[in-house]
Amino acid sequence: MATTTVSNDAALAPARFRAAAPSDLPAIERLLTASNLPLDGVMEALPSFVVAESAGELVGVAGLEPCRDNALLRSVAVSDAWRSRGVGRALVERVIAEAEARGVRALYLLTTTAERWFPSLGFRTIAREAVPEDVRATAEFQGACPASAAVMCRDCASA
Repeated sequence: MATTTVSNDAALAPARFRAAAPSDLPAIERLLTASNLPLDGVMEALPSFVVAESAGELVGVAGLEPCRDNALLRSVAVSDAWRSRGVGRALVERVIAEAEARGVRALYLLTTTAERWFPSLGFRTIAREAVPEDVRATAEFQGACPASAAVMCRDCASA
């Protein structure tokens, strides 16, 4: 993944986006914990995560968890100071592009807080029963996320 930046107001240094490195794991876990998101499976999926950093601090994260023909968009979190600045959208757009480059058929996600936000990125709400078995086998679907979480899907352009 190429490194890109997003400009912000003068009070904050620009955010830089890059592939996650193993050394990012503690900061990713702190950000996910602060956002009340599960840590199950993060270490295993870390090679497909993208992070945003500013002034050496991790300010956002999003993960792609490949599942045979499909993938799970997971662990999307942005620090409070960086919310509503386009960081989350940029992270998710990078994950979508990576999924399409890999030939993923569809991206799935679970959310308890952003069901109204994800449709702007092409996701639609679906029934949990409509999720393919390969995605339902992930830790998030097996119990890391609550059963009340909304299930959403986005077909990929390469499909």
